[in-house]
Amino acid sequence: MWEKIKEFASEFFVTGDPLIYGADVTIVLTLIATVSGLTYFKKWKWLWREWLTTVDHKKIGIMYILAAFLMLFRGGVDALLMRAQLAMPELNFLPPDHYNQIFTTHGVIMILFMAMPFMFGLFNIMVPLQLGARDVAYPFLNSLSFWLFFSGAMLFNLSFVIGGSPDAGWLAYPPYSGTMYNPGVGQDFYIWGIQISGLGSLMTGINFLVTILKMRAPGMKLMKMPMFSWSVLSSCIAIIFSFPILTATLALLFLDRYAGAHFFTLDGGGNPMMYINLIWMWGHPEVYIIVLPAFGIFSEIVSTFSKKKLFGYKSMVWAMMIISVLSFLVWAHHFFTMGSGADVNAFFALTTMLIAIPTGVKVFNWLFTMFRGRITFETPMLWTIGFIPCFIVGGLTGVLLSVAPADFQFHNSYFLVAHFHQVIIGGVVFGYFAGLYYWWPKMFGFTLNERIGKWAFWFWNIGFYCCFMPQYVLGLMGMTRRVVTYSWDKGWWELNLVSTIGAVLMAIAFLFQVWQIVDGFKHQAKNRDTTGDPWNGRTLEWSIPSPAPVYNFAVLPNASRQDEWWEQKQSAGAHQAIKQKLEPIHMPKNSGVPIVMSAFWFIAGFGFIFDWTGFIYTGLAGVVGCLLYHSFNYDTDYYIPVDEIERTEAAIRKVSI
Repeated sequence: MWEKIKEFASEFFVTGDPLIYGADVTIVLTLIATVSGLTYFKKWKWLWREWLTTVDHKKIGIMYILAAFLMLFRGGVDALLMRAQLAMPELNFLPPDHYNQIFTTHGVIMILFMAMPFMFGLFNIMVPLQLGARDVAYPFLNSLSFWLFFSGAMLFNLSFVIGGSPDAGWLAYPPYSGTMYNPGVGQDFYIWGIQISGLGSLMTGINFLVTILKMRAPGMKLMKMPMFSWSVLSSCIAIIFSFPILTATLALLFLDRYAGAHFFTLDGGGNPMMYINLIWMWGHPEVYIIVLPAFGIFSEIVSTFSKKKLFGYKSMVWAMMIISVLSFLVWAHHFFTMGSGADVNAFFALTTMLIAIPTGVKVFNWLFTMFRGRITFETPMLWTIGFIPCFIVGGLTGVLLSVAPADFQFHNSYFLVAHFHQVIIGGVVFGYFAGLYYWWPKMFGFTLNERIGKWAFWFWNIGFYCCFMPQYVLGLMGMTRRVVTYSWDKGWWELNLVSTIGAVLMAIAFLFQVWQIVDGFKHQAKNRDTTGDPWNGRTLEWSIPSPAPVYNFAVLPNASRQDEWWEQKQSAGAHQAIKQKLEPIHMPKNSGVPIVMSAFWFIAGFGFIFDWTGFIYTGLAGVVGCLLYHSFNYDTDYYIPVDEIERTEAAIRKVSI
């Protein structure tokens, strides 16, 4: 009996690697500390009532951002491990199989489990406030979306201590991801982690599309809507059309692995190139899905800190919508070298060059907005200014990659790695950091320490250029992606060492950010935002107290002008809404169904990974049971009475209504 248990444990758990053992110990200690802390301070009921079952879009947004920071830490550790392995020639810090797992999980985590939740967190917190709405269109679905994402992310991350991580690359090309070359369960963790979280992403896209189209404040026409909300709309359109492609593609791959189908196995009549086409039909729109909201964030920040109306509002709107459409017409530039033919390559080279035009238009919009503006250089504006040269370099190298003949040289080299990170870190991550700093007072009611924030900014930027600029040169010198080591005679080691130093500087920058957040909570009383408008903002989220009450707006505002809050302040009507007649406010009740249903999805996914039918049936039955329970539950909402609204408004505004 004991021997069977040991044999099962040795196959079930990942063993033999000191780094994994260290991770095991860290996970166990963290769980013990968390459970002990919640028990000691008697916070279990509070956690369940206030957070785990909440349908408040603001709290859901905060949970998304917290999850994104955790995944940024995990993905960042993977990056440091890879850079440590490549810092010098012929190192044996990581064995090849472990290295393959790390670069696979790094890509998946950073794109799907860091950038996406960071984006959704900012969606949740700010879009209803910018629109003058009290909630999203479907609050229950919003909660379910978060918990599906979280369940999928946890299932994927579990693979590095149970069963083994996937190692076929972050897009899992066949035949590397097929059972012939990948017989373990790591690739199934990949499939089901992404499938479950992808359902949540698709639901979020639908939810926010409906919210923007149907829940804007009275008088707010689409062409008067804040630019961040426009960027969310364009992103959600791309989500709705692209994520079903991802779901179908991974389902076909799972059938290949689980049921012996041959959609992508060449010797069985399938075609691996079909998978590559399908995955990039999702994958390239995904890049624009995560970068478009960053463009909206920069637009809000540039306008606010330049004290000017955004230059070229309509051209910015059209640029975003054109990008959203064109993003579906460029996918084949990811495999110019795979024999598609001159005509196909020429078409996709042209569309790739075309999409650079609306992307470049926005840079000029921001520069002309800053021109002759009264610019102040608070942390959000620093991140915006730091983004512009970084993104220009990323865009120019992207145009180089769009030239099909040149791509035969650049493809699969570190030139491409540098370009991709230039766009994703310089565009997406810098954009979300800017948005986090900009809207932090609205989220938590206090400002963060500017001095620490500027240290983080400079370490991030210096580290970024130090890390990725050498990689352009390494790519041109012949260093390809996915190499685990190299010899001294290649002449690559000096640039690789500089690149590794840059990665360490970015890790230090992350520690500065953690310090800044901890310091902010420690001194929140001193840095309390009593105005609700610490940046002298322009849009409706700054018209209400910080943090926003559960109902957001005591009276729905009238918003018939662009930059409505700014216009109200100029006409001395800033507090006009408070004097209007109050009415009971309809609000949704909290629900435990989303977290329970997501737990059952986790169980079902785990069952499919290990082919444990008991888990599969239990999980799927639990999902169906939750759906039935929610379908027949009619106690889903309540009204906040007028006297409670009056007390809340009097307390948070320090005035009597």
